[in-house]
Amino acid sequence: MKKSVFLGAMTILGLAAGVAHAGTLEDVQARGKLRCGVTTGLVGFAAPDANGHWDGFDVGMCRAVAAAVLGDGAAVEFVPTTGKTRFTALASGEVDLLARNTTWTFSRDVDLKFEFVGVNYYDGQGFMVPKELGVSSAKELDGATVCIQTGTTTELNLADFFRANNISYEPVPIETNAEAQQQYLAGACDVYTTDASGLAATRATFEDPAAHVVLPEIISKEPLGPLVRHGDNEWADVARWSLNALIAAEEMGITSANMDELLKGTNNPEVNRILGTEGTLGEMLGLSADWAANAIKAGGNYGELFEKNIGASTPIGLSRGLNAQWTEGGLLYSPPFR
Repeated sequence: MKKSVFLGAMTILGLAAGVAHAGTLEDVQARGKLRCGVTTGLVGFAAPDANGHWDGFDVGMCRAVAAAVLGDGAAVEFVPTTGKTRFTALASGEVDLLARNTTWTFSRDVDLKFEFVGVNYYDGQGFMVPKELGVSSAKELDGATVCIQTGTTTELNLADFFRANNISYEPVPIETNAEAQQQYLAGACDVYTTDASGLAATRATFEDPAAHVVLPEIISKEPLGPLVRHGDNEWADVARWSLNALIAAEEMGITSANMDELLKGTNNPEVNRILGTEGTLGEMLGLSADWAANAIKAGGNYGELFEKNIGASTPIGLSRGLNAQWTEGGLLYSPPFR
């Protein structure tokens, strides 16, 4: 098993080395479409409807980058990836950007040669169980069967937690969230563990969400964010500042509703720089002056994307919590646009 993991990492490293110096920005512009790696389906974050139209919080990041680069948030080809296939897809150049609830870790950043361009959701790993199981704490799960997605930090955190608490478990390996949901509801496992946001999204799709409980323990830090390949700094800048534009827009009060009025000019120099009505930030990125305005128009600012897809008024019902702006006690903080 150790040998296969080593070879898998070497394969990714080899693929990354082969495409590291490719000009992704120029490739996307020439192609006229952004290829964005997303999850195979997680309601609220990234999921296709019956007509194959993708929507969700992570999908919003893909559309923002496409709009910044191409002026069209619809110019995206969505490539579904699993926990196992996502990194190969990015390293090989199959996708230009990966935006699918992926945790920023040391080894992924340094060893696998990827570059995380920021955090778009601060999360942590949790546990969900049927209410009828009568469990109120993850520490009561000794001997439980646990549905766990392979190739994820979740798998490693689970082993650490049970070992630290001197309890045992039987893993039930699954590849996708859809498979986890099916196995969990069929009783193939007592517990489903993944990021707490993923548990909320999954639970919201159940026929009777109240029959399932998310336990109080959060056992890890899971800073989720979009990532690109190492060695292509210009493309990383585009992705990073597209995300920052969404975050800064919320802080500055720039919304999809007031965008046209603000584009006429304001008394706030930073708002003007973000929207491209003064300064040369777009030129520095190799993009048009209105790149950030286009990114924000594609789906709204960070807060609009959050509330529309996963916020308190949606079936998923997530509060902002750590994902509130720094001015509201959260961790969201964009560097200055200057």
